[in-house]
Order: sequence, then structure tokens, then C-alpha cells
Amino acid sequence: MQKQEEEMVREEEDIRKEEKEPPLMALNHVSRLCRNVKMSIEFYTKVLGFVLVERPQALDVKGAWLFNYGVGIHLVESKENDQRFPSDTPHLDPHNNHISFQCEDLEAMEKKLKEKDVKYMKRSVDAEDGRTIDQIFFNDPDGFMVEICNCENLKLVPADSLSKLKLPMDRHTPPVETNCNYHDAAL
Repeated sequence: MQKQEEEMVREEEDIRKEEKEPPLMALNHVSRLCRNVKMSIEFYTKVLGFVLVERPQALDVKGAWLFNYGVGIHLVESKENDQRFPSDTPHLDPHNNHISFQCEDLEAMEKKLKEKDVKYMKRSVDAEDGRTIDQIFFNDPDGFMVEICNCENLKLVPADSLSKLKLPMDRHTPPVETNCNYHDAAL
């Protein structure tokens, strides 16, 4: 009986080894619906420091691509009367859907938000190990929430196996062409 159990365990292990994990590397981009592409470009470049990059001309929707910090934001202009925007935009709830960016200087970010007259909410979360995570929440021009944080203060502890954690060090950023003249083909 014990031999049968051992054989079954080995078969299960073999099956797990044969199952391949998805060949993912990193977050590539976040797509954001917007009412006005130019206004959203201004917000994401001037408030958050993203850079406008070329996008394929074959795309048949009005939009723009932005990139920085190893992640892209793809803006897609909505059709008139689109109902897919957040409805309660003045209310900031940290538990709502949002995109979060790591920040090395929250005071400078807060100053920039004040300069740009962006309404925001601050909060701090005390972690179990005594560290504090500071967060700033605000909305983009279309009501989608953005978080700025010093989340590196929070230790990342895998709940499962550490061997499953993938940390690509050399491939997560797309290649960047540095010596080209950008023309305003995004719109």
C-alpha cells in the first residue's frame, strides 16, 4: 500500500514539473480611457513625469502612449457619452481601483500636486514590523485614482514559494531609442 502512495506522490510531482508557468516578465502598460487625450497627456507628463512616445500609426482610435519608470500608460479617447468612467470622482477611497507608483520623495510629490492644484488625500499605514508606508491618493482628469507611495518600506514576503517569484533584472523595460526626433503623430 505504501508503494502505491509513494508512486502517486511521484506522479503528482512529475505532473507539476511538466506544467509550465506563463512566460511573463513584468507589467508592460496600463490602459486608461480618457475624455480628452491632450488633457490626459498634460496630466501624466506634467504631474507624474511620463514621456510621450510614438505609437503604431495603424491604431484606429485616438490616443497616445506614455512611458517612464519601466511602465507604459496607453491613453484611449472615449466616444461621446461613454459611461465607463468613475462616477464618484471627488471621493477618494484607497480601497478602490487605482494604479500605484513608487516614489522616492513624497514631499516633493505633494508640492507638485499643490502647484498643479490637484486635490489629494494622504494617509500612513503602520506595518507589522514597525515600518510606516506613506501614501498620497488623487484622481487623474477622468476620475481614475492614482496612488503615490513609499511602498519599498514594506517587506515583500511571498506567501507561497520564493522560487515562484520572478524578478527580471535586465528584460522588463522595452528597448528605448534615444537618438530620434519625436513628431506629434500620437494624436
